[in-house]
Amino acid sequence: MEAFFNIITREIIFWMAWIVIPLIMEIIPAIGGFFLLLKKSFTHKDDIIPENFPDITLIIPVYNSEQTLHTCLESVYLSDYPKHLLHVLLINNQSADNSFNIFTECQKEFENLPMTWLNAKQGKSKALNMALFNSQDKYVINIDSDGMLHPQALKNMVTRFEQNPDISCLTGAVLTNIDMVEDEANIILKLLRRCEFFEYAQAFLAGRNFASEIDSIYTLSGAFSAFRKSTILKTQLYNMATVCEDTHVTFQVRHLLNQKVHLCENALFFVDPIESWNKLYTQRQRWQRGEIEVSHMFLKGELQPATGFFSNFMVRLLMYDHTFAFPRMIWYFALMYLVFLNYPMYLVVGSVFIIYLLYSFTSFLYYINIRMYLKKFKDIRKYYSGKLYLVFLLPIFNFFVFWMRLAGIINSINSEGRWKTTNLAEEVKTFKTIVDKDASKGRNILKRIRRVFNIGE
Repeated sequence: MEAFFNIITREIIFWMAWIVIPLIMEIIPAIGGFFLLLKKSFTHKDDIIPENFPDITLIIPVYNSEQTLHTCLESVYLSDYPKHLLHVLLINNQSADNSFNIFTECQKEFENLPMTWLNAKQGKSKALNMALFNSQDKYVINIDSDGMLHPQALKNMVTRFEQNPDISCLTGAVLTNIDMVEDEANIILKLLRRCEFFEYAQAFLAGRNFASEIDSIYTLSGAFSAFRKSTILKTQLYNMATVCEDTHVTFQVRHLLNQKVHLCENALFFVDPIESWNKLYTQRQRWQRGEIEVSHMFLKGELQPATGFFSNFMVRLLMYDHTFAFPRMIWYFALMYLVFLNYPMYLVVGSVFIIYLLYSFTSFLYYINIRMYLKKFKDIRKYYSGKLYLVFLLPIFNFFVFWMRLAGIINSINSEGRWKTTNLAEEVKTFKTIVDKDASKGRNILKRIRRVFNIGE
């Protein structure tokens, strides 16, 4: 009886320690989010299109964008927003390529689209600030020069503003470009890009959609975001002290102005898919570093786990992303040692498999939500629906991304912030160099010992 009791106790402790963090921090919220978004999809009424649309300023930062600028401006031109109400400001941030010539060609090709070219020499943040001071319209919308607007995106976003006077800022829904995903010849890279497409869809049409409903969006998307000009000019504008200026301005709106930031889930913007594991690694490290930098600027006095965890969603997110990251890391490494601690193999392997199934289940719940929110975008919905198998690959993809983000946390402690970060190949090379250096020290010690013994003989 005592032996049976010990086995039961040991297994209960094992399962509680292993499952409690993902269960409480990810799986239960995902299930709650599924039902909230399900309710929203059935009760949400379409925005009433205004009779008269206002003038808007569209800001496009340009940096060595000759390969993508034409496509970007063409997507603006093909937008169904009235052309005479659009004022496009292209802010050139020290480009060294042919971007300006592409702009002049687009001026001739899209002659009905009002466009102005401005030169800035002080970095992206100050370039954006320069554009803000040159804007004259009710709404200011930022898009990246390496992406494409959906034809209805601008109209849907402005309509959402007009129908909701209490919303000060909106982020659009960012997805990767499906054509570029499927045109990739390399099978492994294509699969990586498909997983990334699913990740973006979950992040915006499920994750930020849910966060928008409970007014807890952590960051606007720098690729596609919009402001009431009356709001953005009350902030301290974009800041050069962080690599994530979009997160910084979001915190200003939420934390300093105490105003709402929401998602416009039917305003789509398409960005290029990831080029390689190296690019993915540097991108996620930069995002992680930016989150830490901005949180340190605004939440320094509020990071009290006992109270802040329940009263401030920003503190909860920060604790999950950073504080709980290290216990997760420890458990991953601890798995290989559990067998030597008299835990049966079926328990170790079974726990990993159950966690995997739980994460796959949450991905499937998101999958259902996202299909509903893509109902007005038939081609995208058809593509997304046909990739159901990715639900089972996404937990593996997210597992690798977790380690990239963890590396970002560690690197942010050990190095100063900068836009260009060390990529995966460079990290591996550095690791090998350190291992070789340490190994050479060991070999030198062995040689000295051998000399001592040889002398003694």
